[in-house]
Amino acid sequence: MTEPAAQATESDDKPTSLRTVITASSAGTTFEWYDFFVFGSLTGVISKTFFTGLPETAGFAAALALFGAGFLFRPLGALVFGRIGDRKGRKGAFLATVLLMGGATVAIGLLPSYTQAGLIGPILLILMRIIQGFALGGEYGGAAIYVAEHAPANGRGQATSWIQSSAAFGLFGALIVILLTRLAVGNEAFDAWGWRIPFLFSGVLLAISIWMRVKLKESPEFARLKAEGNESKAPFTEAFGRWRNLKLVLIALVGVMFAQGAVWYTSFFYAQTFMERFLKVPPETISLMLLTMTAMSAVLYVVFGWLSDRLGRKTVMMFGMVLMLAAYFPGFHLLTQTLNPALAEAEARTPVVVVADPADCSLQFDPVGKASFLSACDIAKSTLANAGVSYRNEAGVPGQTAMVRVGAWTVPSTSAVGLSPDVAKAVKASVETRIKVALAQAGYPTKADPKRMNIWGALGVMFVFVVAACALYGPIAASLVELFPTRVRYTAMSLPYHVGTGWVGGFVPFTAFAIVTATGDIYSGLWYPFAFTALSVVVCFFLLPETKGRPLDR
Repeated sequence: MTEPAAQATESDDKPTSLRTVITASSAGTTFEWYDFFVFGSLTGVISKTFFTGLPETAGFAAALALFGAGFLFRPLGALVFGRIGDRKGRKGAFLATVLLMGGATVAIGLLPSYTQAGLIGPILLILMRIIQGFALGGEYGGAAIYVAEHAPANGRGQATSWIQSSAAFGLFGALIVILLTRLAVGNEAFDAWGWRIPFLFSGVLLAISIWMRVKLKESPEFARLKAEGNESKAPFTEAFGRWRNLKLVLIALVGVMFAQGAVWYTSFFYAQTFMERFLKVPPETISLMLLTMTAMSAVLYVVFGWLSDRLGRKTVMMFGMVLMLAAYFPGFHLLTQTLNPALAEAEARTPVVVVADPADCSLQFDPVGKASFLSACDIAKSTLANAGVSYRNEAGVPGQTAMVRVGAWTVPSTSAVGLSPDVAKAVKASVETRIKVALAQAGYPTKADPKRMNIWGALGVMFVFVVAACALYGPIAASLVELFPTRVRYTAMSLPYHVGTGWVGGFVPFTAFAIVTATGDIYSGLWYPFAFTALSVVVCFFLLPETKGRPLDR
C-alpha cells in the first residue's frame, strides 16, 4: 500500500504514518467484526442453548431474529457515536465502540442457558446482542473516516478498502476459532459448552485492540476543523435538516447501502443458512467453504478498492450489483445441484404437494416463540420445512384435513389444536414420522451425501457471490467518505451505512427464512435481497455522483 506521511495534527509531534493508521484502524475493526460474526456463525447452537423450550422451527427463527436484533440497534449507535465523532473527534468515538463490543461478547460466553436459568438467559443474551449492535453502529464510520482523512486522494479507495478487508479477517478469525474448537472438543461437547470458547477468546482481542487505538492521534481533517473552530455544533440538524446533505444521505442509503446489505449478507450469511438448513450440508464442510470464500474476499476488497481509484467508485460498485442480480437464483439452484444432488433429483422426479384448507394454515413465523402452530396444515408444513423440502400449496375444500402428497403416497395430517402438550407432541411426532417415511420412499435424502458433493462446483458458485460482494463493498468506504462534508461526515455517513447493512442486510436470513416457510419454495426467500439490489441499481445509475479524487474539504 502507499505510505505517504499523514498530515500534521493539532500537535507538533511527528505525524502518524498511513501504514500505522491503516493497521491500527483495521485491526480494531477486525476484532469487532470477529465478535459480531461469532454470534452469526453459531445461530444453530444458540437456538438450542437459549431457546430449548421452543419447537425446532420457532427456536431457529428466534435465534435468527436475535441475530437481526443486533443489527436493529446499529443505526442508533451510528447516530450516537456519529454525533460524538463530529463534535469531539474521530479517535474517542471509535475507541469507545471497541470497549462496548468486546465487553458484551465476553459476557455472552458467560451467560446461563435456558436450562440453567430459564428466561433470564435469553433476556441477558438479547441485552448483550443489543449492546453489540449499538457499538458496531459507531465503529465502521469512525474507522473508514479516520483512514480516508489520512490517505492521499489518488489512493483513497485502496487505503479504505483495508477497512472492508477487516470484515473478512474478522469473519475468517471467527470461523477458524469455531472450527478449531469444534475439532478439539468434538461436536457433542461443542454444542454443550464448547461454543463459549470463541466468545471468551474475544477478551484477548479486546486488550490488543484497545492498546493499538490508544496510541493513535486525531485525524488531520478533524484537527484542522477544530483548530479553526469550525467543528459542527449540531450534526443532526446539519446532516438531516438541510436538504443538500439529506439528499446525499438518501442517495447513499437507497443507491448503495440497500444493495450492500442485501448482497453481502446473502453471500456470507444466508448462503450458510441455506446450506445448513435446507441442503443439510455438514457444518464442517460449510465452515471450510466459508473460510475459502473469506480468504478470497480479503484480497478482492483491496483489488476492487484499488480499481476504483482508477476506474471510479460508481463503475466498480455497479458491476458488483448487476453481477449479483444475475447470480441470485441460478447460483442457489446450482448450490443444491452441487451439494445435495439427491435433493434436486427428488424434487424434479417427485414433487411434494400440501393440500389444505387455506384457513387452516398459518404464516408459522413467531420470533418470540409464543405461538403454537398445531393445526393439521401447520404440522405438515413445518415438517417439510425442517426437512428442507420444497412443496407446492394446493387449496383444499373448506374444512378438509390437510394432507401431503409425495408422488404416489398420500399422508394425511392430524390436528393437535386443543390437546394437552404431551398429547399434542405425540400427535405431531406421529405425523412427522409418516411424512418422513414417505419422503424417504420417494428418494428424498435426510442429509447431503459427502460422496456425491461437487465441492469445486459449489466453490465456483460461491466465488461469483464473493466477486459481486467485494466489487460492491471494496470502494464503499471511499465513496461514502467523499460524498459528505467533513463537518458532518461521521453522522451523515454512518446512518445510511448501518440502516442498509443493519435493517436490510442483517434481516436477510430472518426474512428469507420467513418467506420460505410461507411459500414452501426454498428459493423464494431470495426475492427479498433481489428486490433491494434491483432498486439500488436504478438509483445508483441515475443519481449517485462519481466521487473519485474529490477533495475532502470541499
